[in-house]
Amino acid sequence: MLCSQLHGKCFCDCLSWKGVCIYQEFNNNGNVAKKGRETFRCKVKEVAHLEGDILLIRFIAPHKLALDLVHPGSYVFIRTDENFYFDVPISIMESDIETDLVSLMIEIRGIKTKKLLDIKIDDEMVIRGPYWNGVFGLKSINELKDSKALVIARGIGMAPAIPVIRKLSNNKNALKIIMDKSPYKEVYVDEYLAQYTDGYEEINTIDKGKLSDEIKKTIEEEIKNGVKLIHVAGADILSYKVIEFLDSINQREVKVSCCNNAKMCCGEGVCGSCTARFQGHRVKRLCKVQTDPRNIFEGRRFI
Repeated sequence: MLCSQLHGKCFCDCLSWKGVCIYQEFNNNGNVAKKGRETFRCKVKEVAHLEGDILLIRFIAPHKLALDLVHPGSYVFIRTDENFYFDVPISIMESDIETDLVSLMIEIRGIKTKKLLDIKIDDEMVIRGPYWNGVFGLKSINELKDSKALVIARGIGMAPAIPVIRKLSNNKNALKIIMDKSPYKEVYVDEYLAQYTDGYEEINTIDKGKLSDEIKKTIEEEIKNGVKLIHVAGADILSYKVIEFLDSINQREVKVSCCNNAKMCCGEGVCGSCTARFQGHRVKRLCKVQTDPRNIFEGRRFI
């Protein structure tokens, strides 16, 4: 348990905790622990194998759950085993509140996700959620209005980028979309992008572990054109390199948001699977921490 007062101490020492106050929630609920996230049995309406290790699943969710999953950073756990520690966290690509149809694009990587290959149309999936911390820098995304933003998506990051693009578009921001389909053959989110943007540009973003010259040039040009926010949807190395590049050209005032790629298990900040260590022996639970990505990648111990 994280709360020092519930442990019997006389004061609060949640120095690195930026989420909901557990003690306050406990008091407000009549000194009874709040009920955890619910699980739902949802009917699968569509399954498509886009290429070797990419799976598209659409399922019907309860209307309240569909509403909750509209926001950027939303994700759910998919149950593939009776033991809930084997639940798979997957970001939401789209949640249609008119039809209650939720779309997921999943990259098959390990034993947990491989079980999803057995799912068929009309099967029932067990979903746990909703969760909302799949993106760092949500405050910057929500506050940006009538401005300009650059979205850089690579690989499977193209899927969780869609809710962010929708939010930025709805806030009347002019968007520049960069898609790097590597390592895949196609950009599989064309139909979603068409709803919110006039198009996108395909650029290779990573070259031998570093930002490509082309994406560096694009970032500099878009900043000159008035871009105030850069959203990075991809692996941590891409987010880290973009932040590093912005700092190198003295553009720290440009806000950054990015995907939360923590290895999650419980989603509640308890099990420790998502923890990362920072300078000063500080440990942060990345499934609950919501902050500027610079605070995540600067001072983080990668080894």
